Amino acid sequence: MPGGSSGGSAAAVASGEVLFALGSDTGGSIRQPSAFCGVVGMKPTYGRVSRYGLVAFASSLDQVGPITRTVEDNAYLLQVISGLDRHDSTSANVDVPRFSEALTGDIKGLKVAVPKEYLGEGVDQSVKDQIKAAIKTLESLGAVCEEVSLPHSKYAVPAYYIVASSEASANLARFDGVRFGVRAKSNDLIEMYKKSRSEGFGDEVKRRIMLGTFALSSGYYDAYYKKAQQTRTLIKQDFEKVFEKYDVIVGPTTPTPAFKIGENIDDPLTMYANDILTIPVNLAGVPAISVPCGLAGGLPVGLQVIGKPFDEATLYRTAHAFEQAAKFELKPALKGAND
Repeated sequence: MPGGSSGGSAAAVASGEVLFALGSDTGGSIRQPSAFCGVVGMKPTYGRVSRYGLVAFASSLDQVGPITRTVEDNAYLLQVISGLDRHDSTSANVDVPRFSEALTGDIKGLKVAVPKEYLGEGVDQSVKDQIKAAIKTLESLGAVCEEVSLPHSKYAVPAYYIVASSEASANLARFDGVRFGVRAKSNDLIEMYKKSRSEGFGDEVKRRIMLGTFALSSGYYDAYYKKAQQTRTLIKQDFEKVFEKYDVIVGPTTPTPAFKIGENIDDPLTMYANDILTIPVNLAGVPAISVPCGLAGGLPVGLQVIGKPFDEATLYRTAHAFEQAAKFELKPALKGAND
């Protein structure tokens, strides 16, 4: 499978159908499919790119970013789509650097943090091997790599699904069949609301709306939503502490290579856990890029490089230097319906 939810964009780029595509990343939906498909995907700092026109899932997490075949293409594309937008109050009024000028290939002296949690339990050995080889490549280019800890990252998945589902519950309430979304036929207003939302939303969307509505309900708000936001703050502080001493953080983008189509479709908890390495980035609002770093069992593995807020230039410098040294190129074997 190509990953999700921007799997269509990643697959189109990987197969050579398009030169680039855009994705939206709430908990890893640019980086995870980019890793699965062997392409480059950037989740910018929250506020770097306007979200105007994007269907809101979780407004405090969503961010639009580019998916490309190379780091250079990615840098040029982010230059174009970044900047302040009066239609989006969350877009940041900060300067947009020429990201392409950061592609020097020189990372000598770069201080790289490697979280022990990102190479711990739950990460396939085949993925670990590729990431460790990638770290050695960075060291050969002059980077200084050291192990660190992001202790609260283990709480990221439950915190994320409370926050994201709560915001989705509020955002998707507008899709009632009146002004937005599918409109079911009915002579009764309340019945029309029910049918429209039943027919217009899939099982996973309904699951998240119900979870979010429960978390925001009276008597449960403090126990779930408030606690999740407090956990989010601790995760953000973990990143801030590491970035006091280091320029970037590296690790795998996903704990496993791509799974077969339909393999985990009936196991939502396994699907949720697959985002364990990407979700902390969204909770902290920092940028991250996934760049191909090799194959595990014939399937692509992504190296995730995480940076300081609005320091995408350093991410591009690091990813580009690695890309040029690793010389990994995905050449998909595409088959037709009759092959």
